[in-house]
Amino acid sequence: MDSKTVLDFFREITRIPRESGHEEPMTRFLEKFAADRGLLSKTDKTGNVLIVKEATKEKEGIPALVLQAHQDMVCEKVGGFEFDFLTQPIPYEIEDGWMVAKNTTLGADDGIGIAACLALLDSDLPMGKLECLFTISEETGMDGAFALEKGFFDGKTLINLDSEDEGQLFVGCAGGVDTLATFEFDHEPLASGYKSMKLRISGGVGGHSGDDINKERANVLQQLCRFLFTQLQYDWQLISLSGGNKPNAICREAEAVIAVPDDEFQDMVSDFQAFGKILCEEFHNTEPGLAFEAKSFRTDMEPVAEEDTVRLVSALVACPHGVIAMSTDIPDLVETSSNLAAVRMDGNCFKVVTSQRSSVTSELHAAAEKVEATLLLGGADVEHVSEYPGWKPNMDSAILKESVASYRRLFGVDPEVKAIHAGLECGLFLEKFPDLDMISFGPTLRGVHAPGEKLELASLDKFVALLEDIVVNFK
Repeated sequence: MDSKTVLDFFREITRIPRESGHEEPMTRFLEKFAADRGLLSKTDKTGNVLIVKEATKEKEGIPALVLQAHQDMVCEKVGGFEFDFLTQPIPYEIEDGWMVAKNTTLGADDGIGIAACLALLDSDLPMGKLECLFTISEETGMDGAFALEKGFFDGKTLINLDSEDEGQLFVGCAGGVDTLATFEFDHEPLASGYKSMKLRISGGVGGHSGDDINKERANVLQQLCRFLFTQLQYDWQLISLSGGNKPNAICREAEAVIAVPDDEFQDMVSDFQAFGKILCEEFHNTEPGLAFEAKSFRTDMEPVAEEDTVRLVSALVACPHGVIAMSTDIPDLVETSSNLAAVRMDGNCFKVVTSQRSSVTSELHAAAEKVEATLLLGGADVEHVSEYPGWKPNMDSAILKESVASYRRLFGVDPEVKAIHAGLECGLFLEKFPDLDMISFGPTLRGVHAPGEKLELASLDKFVALLEDIVVNFK
């Protein structure tokens, strides 16, 4: 097993459609992989797959080791880029030591974890019994982990391969919940002498709402609403508002269609351009590509009633977004955050998606309640869905000690041992398998959950070497 083999498997995975909720081609690929090699496999009714490689000679007495990755990926693309994640392979390039998808997500989260498992299953390395677990729909609610039945695997030690910083071993993660709101509205006639226009902000960096929430990136949806809020004192009508996509991605693009008096059209354009300059200055270190566009736009849609426009815009400006609290126990760890993820128009409703995370359950609930209170004040109907538990660190973990020793032996330095603000499936595994000993690590990824996602190839070499060493020497 080497990093080239892992990368070759990952290249094959980039050709397999596996958007969350549509993992069937990936599931079939895994089943065929096992069948072609005479490996035992099973698939539960949810779509989770387990592939088992029995112990090699003289390793039969070693306890089973579970390796885990998720089958799905976040499917995001640059606005205007023609691409179908359900039918087309991911377009990527090798550039300056990175494997990068410039106009889409790459899917190294967590395709590279799958590839590492396949390379081990395909190898002739001396090792004990290996159980490779591939869950579904991790990115949209951890559906596979929630549905996993007790006894689906035998091992008491699990390595999660869904982390994104080489040189760091993760022993804890945040829990999370999505808070959804529905704003019902009435229509009103288009005012006489009004002209419609589209306001658009694009080019945001976006990113992972866990890993990147503390990096001072612009949430362009909230910033667009901020602009609209400053204009409430003037005469205009809201026709539509949209932005964002996935609960676990920071919004990169947003647009509003509004109607303004003919003689004030240019004033609105000028105000929006001036706002753009302000925003570029505020985010000059973190958002180099922000773009602002205001232009005429023809539509037959009726405007939203003025009172309902005020409710919606005000609530979205006030809605908590970003870091809420830092940990007082672990330096530099975000403890609690919220992500204003998306808004979509659906008939006579606006659907708003937000996501909260925290490593403290009570603070998670408090953050969700704060978001709920804000949206309720705006007159929305609110519900909380897809809650998942955090993973409490165990510094006495046996697999942690083995992994630290392995890293030191291979590279001559100690790895960092950390908790992560992103959500991992480990908390759910621990609920179903209370005696499970776990750790998480992976190669260095950047820009996950956003176009431009990339994998550092040098870090892949070290990740593969570490994983092989742990597996071969596991006792």
